[in-house]
Amino acid sequence: MKTGKVPESVLKRSVLRQIHTRREEVLLGAGVGEDCAALKLAEDEIFVISTDPITGTATDIGNLAIHITMNDLASAGAEPVGVMLTILLPEGSEESDLKEIMRQIEEACAQGKVQIIGGHTEVTRAVNQPLVNVCGVGKAREGKLVSTAGANPGDDILVSKWIGLEGTSIIAKEKEQELAGRYPWQLIRNAQEFDRYLSVLPEAAIAVRLGVSAMHDVTEGGIFGALWELAESSGVGLEIDWKKIPVKQETIEVCEFFGINPYELISSGCMLMAAPDGNKLAREMEKAGIHAAVIGKATKGNDRVLFNEEEKRFLEPPKTDELYKVV
Repeated sequence: MKTGKVPESVLKRSVLRQIHTRREEVLLGAGVGEDCAALKLAEDEIFVISTDPITGTATDIGNLAIHITMNDLASAGAEPVGVMLTILLPEGSEESDLKEIMRQIEEACAQGKVQIIGGHTEVTRAVNQPLVNVCGVGKAREGKLVSTAGANPGDDILVSKWIGLEGTSIIAKEKEQELAGRYPWQLIRNAQEFDRYLSVLPEAAIAVRLGVSAMHDVTEGGIFGALWELAESSGVGLEIDWKKIPVKQETIEVCEFFGINPYELISSGCMLMAAPDGNKLAREMEKAGIHAAVIGKATKGNDRVLFNEEEKRFLEPPKTDELYKVV
């Protein structure tokens, strides 16, 4: 494809014709020449908006882009409604590349019942790999909005599923041949398929129903970065039991192979929560088939402490994600 906006024929054939998921809230959606979208919500609902680019990998980029934005909205207690897309492709890209990205995007949108409501697609020398930026629009009932800043001293701190899921999946896909020199194919395959755990919408819905204090999806910087951000935003301290943080064996093996820290690895699919009764919330998630674990407490003051039996260390502000050391 030539540099610039993709031709109308390509837009219709490889983008618009792949959009199938529809929402009744959308009055004006994606179309040729449409620069805006329009949505109508009920009187007791509010808009929640989030935006995120995928820059760390080109593998499975459409799937990751949608899930990460939907997770951002879910962590605010919102139901995702629609997404606006900006897709930038490097010079030399084929129409089949665009079509595959859109296939992934629509598949993820269908899973989350989210409509693609507009966007922009362009081939440009400004990027050297595909870049997808998603602006997500969600809705929440008035009074039900959840923020990262809502944790209170005495709240339980818990996480859903396991840390490192996204990073493990990306590395296992991009470094398959290197890993195959040490590990059995089944372990690598299991690690690659961790992307099936990326959505946190189910646990967010349970948490909102039970009255969670704060939620934060664990993305760049890993669980250590997310813990710091939740504590900093809420103005609380933390006492975290390192051994209670759930991590899959495949993640441990992949991280050990490349010499990186799984606790500082991008972890979409894992939701960090603060709740007055974390054990009750964890039990409800387990009933729904979602693994959850209480890993510590929010405290008064500013000390953010990790305990590992007799060892004690303090959390630090988020660093560059460990993923960038590998891919």
